[in-house]
Amino acid sequence: MENKYVGYLILGISVLVTAIIFMFNNAMKKIIDTGCPFIHDSDICPAYGTINQQTYFTLGIVGLLAIVGLILVFSKPQKEIIFKTRIVDKKTKKKIIDTNGLKSEEKEVLQLIQTNKTIFQADLIEKTGFGKAKMTRIIDRLEGRGFVERKRRGMTNIVVLKE
Repeated sequence: MENKYVGYLILGISVLVTAIIFMFNNAMKKIIDTGCPFIHDSDICPAYGTINQQTYFTLGIVGLLAIVGLILVFSKPQKEIIFKTRIVDKKTKKKIIDTNGLKSEEKEVLQLIQTNKTIFQADLIEKTGFGKAKMTRIIDRLEGRGFVERKRRGMTNIVVLKE
């Protein structure tokens, strides 16, 4: 429910409660007039003072309730916060590499690099069974075509798939 409608509801309840308070106040004064042996003046009869205190107290509470209702009526509604998110499917994000014109050894090495994203050159030599010189020439050709990038790490190279 919107704030404005809640405010109108609270104001309506405040008016209704105020009417009930005054009706109750008049009924209590009539009862005191008929049953109290003292003179019916607000200064002498203790019941009149009590009724007036209770009336002012309850009217104060109703006044606070009415103020809350007015605040709700005249306050601006809050804007909805909309979050926009992008969902990227990682499977469709894969870059398709054109392997036409590559030798079978180059395709094999490129396939190993694609599955691992980054791999040590020594691991490529171990997995393929190629010699060090042959692996260097294959990686040189792949690097020349822009498929991979070689990074020096200590005494070895890391081969990284270019994105």
